[in-house]
Amino acid sequence: MQPTSTMTTVPAVQLPVMLVADVQDSLLVVVHDLNRLDGLLAHTMENLMQRFTSASANLADPGLADAKELDGVRSALRAAVTELQFQDMASQLINHTSKILQGCAYRLASESMGLEDGEALPFVEDVPERPNPVTQDEMEAGSVELF
Repeated sequence: MQPTSTMTTVPAVQLPVMLVADVQDSLLVVVHDLNRLDGLLAHTMENLMQRFTSASANLADPGLADAKELDGVRSALRAAVTELQFQDMASQLINHTSKILQGCAYRLASESMGLEDGEALPFVEDVPERPNPVTQDEMEAGSVELF
């Protein structure tokens, strides 16, 4: 008769501490870079919105009211402003990805290296359960998707 074991073992992989530290550092560098990218996108979108607003105001000049050729320009400008929603979706994806990477970095460190005496676990928001916060993959004028 074979002995039965009531305890189940979880497979474990031993990794060198320096490897774990390097991976954690790399993950945190990526988080930092993603945050910088988010800031650059936000700044660019603010500038574009100011320029589009200025162009729209110039096209609204009463002296240009009869210029039929400008209808296409006005329409293209309205469509371009709609496409600025890209920044909001990109920002959500960057934030989501940053949270996942940061959570992985801290979990990797705490599970492989443990904590030193008196050291507290770093605060990390819960890793998002949904794989993707943004479900829209294209935009059309007049369509709005709230998420």
